[in-house]
Amino acid sequence: MPENNVLEVHHLNKFVGEGEHRLNILTGVELVVKSAETIALIGESGSGKSTLLGILAGLDDGSDGDVRLLGQSLPGMDEEARAALRASNVGFVFQSFMLVPTLTALENVQLPALLRGDNERSSKAQAMELLEQLGLGQRIDHLPAQLSGGEQQRVAIARAFIGRPKILFADEPTGNLDRQTGVKIADLLFSLNRDYATTLVLVTHDETLAARCQRRLRLRDGKLWEES
Repeated sequence: MPENNVLEVHHLNKFVGEGEHRLNILTGVELVVKSAETIALIGESGSGKSTLLGILAGLDDGSDGDVRLLGQSLPGMDEEARAALRASNVGFVFQSFMLVPTLTALENVQLPALLRGDNERSSKAQAMELLEQLGLGQRIDHLPAQLSGGEQQRVAIARAFIGRPKILFADEPTGNLDRQTGVKIADLLFSLNRDYATTLVLVTHDETLAARCQRRLRLRDGKLWEES
């Protein structure tokens, strides 16, 4: 795997059921993603975008084919090894924020670092720095319920970046936000992509957001097509 490739997918298929009841979700997907690229996965609702994202991140398995994330072949890894790979190299941002409701903004951002075994003091300082960078310096002690949707998504983005991930997977990161707030969240994602040289792979139905990415890949009838 070339050094500047962070993700390679070859002959990936995903199906459920057998025989005449078999449903093909992904068919012969091929993909190579280089370091610091921005990629949009687009397609109709139900086209398999989130399924593909989950397989790329090692959260789900394909039926056959190979997915190599940061040089590691995911089909050959057990869940413990995949979790370790994700913990040290991968960030996630979800449409529904996925914050722990009983933890403050600061604690939510710090949590992945603590789970990795990072030093408490240094991880707290890094979490505070990220929240300051994202304009939440005055909100670090607030619980998620005390934050707006846009603020919660900024906390989620800070949490995703605390490990300085090599690749960030974002599933409809602006889907639950109004247009103006969604634009601000997208600005933050692309700004952090530039600042940290983090590869960004996002699923979106928002064509405007997709157009900001360097590459746009459309899923149609289970196949992945690159748009010019």
